[in-house]
Amino acid sequence: MSYDTSNIFAKILRGEIPCHKVYEDEHTLAFMDVMPQADGHALVIPKMPSRNLLDADPRALGAMMATVQKVAAAAKQAFGAEGVLIQQFNEAAAGQTVFHLHVHVMPRKTGVPLRPHTGAMADHAVLAEHAAKIRAALGA
Repeated sequence: MSYDTSNIFAKILRGEIPCHKVYEDEHTLAFMDVMPQADGHALVIPKMPSRNLLDADPRALGAMMATVQKVAAAAKQAFGAEGVLIQQFNEAAAGQTVFHLHVHVMPRKTGVPLRPHTGAMADHAVLAEHAAKIRAALGA
């Protein structure tokens, strides 16, 4: 399958749709998931078009994972988490719903279950607050 330039993350990268930005560099963008399964749930995407891990340029993967590491450490600190869940899905059969390569970064606390992915969007004021907490932990 080919990359669809009309996917929502491509639109975010082009500035057509707003996001609650956490981190950005030359190669990657990190922002809050609008349907978070945990407080502090962020997404990291490469700026280079890639449907998923299977067709990604290896250079994009390296840059993306470096950003995942930064954002995961900051989210863990910002939310007083004991760990961080990193998830990445490839193709619909594996659970991928947006066909632009992305990694989920979710701070986790023992005994606190993940919220279900219901399709309901979170309050944007809360997402903005969570993004600010992670940016602060990044020193941004």
